[in-house]
Amino acid sequence: MIRAKANRRKIERSPRLKLPALHINWRLIVLPPLIGAALFAAVIGATKLLDQPVRNLVVEGAFQRVTPIQVQAAIAAELESGFLSVDLAQLRRRVQSLDWVDQVQVGRAWPDTLTVRLTEHQAAARWGESGLLNVRGELFTDNAQYAFPELPSLAGPVGSERDVAVRYLAVRGLLAQADLTLESLSMDQRGAWRVVLGSGQEIRLGRRDIDQRLYRFFDVVAPALENELMRVKYVDLRYTNGFAVGWLDDAGAELATAAKVPGRG
Repeated sequence: MIRAKANRRKIERSPRLKLPALHINWRLIVLPPLIGAALFAAVIGATKLLDQPVRNLVVEGAFQRVTPIQVQAAIAAELESGFLSVDLAQLRRRVQSLDWVDQVQVGRAWPDTLTVRLTEHQAAARWGESGLLNVRGELFTDNAQYAFPELPSLAGPVGSERDVAVRYLAVRGLLAQADLTLESLSMDQRGAWRVVLGSGQEIRLGRRDIDQRLYRFFDVVAPALENELMRVKYVDLRYTNGFAVGWLDDAGAELATAAKVPGRG
């Protein structure tokens, strides 16, 4: 009997890779988030516990036009929030919106008090029919409840408040040096300037070379008319190197005189 030998093939197996043993420290993975969550919950709980109702409101300032009652009324809705959750920025905006309020500071005083410190605008001039400008030339109210007749009246196109105020501040010192007062200063829609003195005389400056024309008035015209000013109705400075004077005679009729200033623009 013939036996066939089976062909046997030796199969070589690849060596197995041995992975390093992993030692996971679950405490380092799990504990920090748990601690963070616990701290967060503690903070939330403490905040809710400490966020008591606002029981006191302290309003401080040199009150002339604004009253503490007005301030309280302006922020009454915000005071319904808790001591910690109340929005101080919103409180500041509410108080700032009141007429005459210039600067506002709002803060907390533990455990249940809010403090509001404010300063009021200083009115420097009237603007238009019922507006008021502060010392920075800003229109802070356009509906003043009082006329303030002792303040000069300024007027101009919308948006020109600061320009007119700057011109007024520049001319105010010159008027004081000449022993004159200002009734009004205005700029019309075309950009032409007009000054009315406290004694009623109108100074016409036009649209160009305003500074030069003002200095011409104070350097030349005002000294020349010092003893005749009450007879003057207007001074027209809209000339290259001269001016015209409108006079009032005893009967109230208007007369005009022109004068030339050599060497002046």
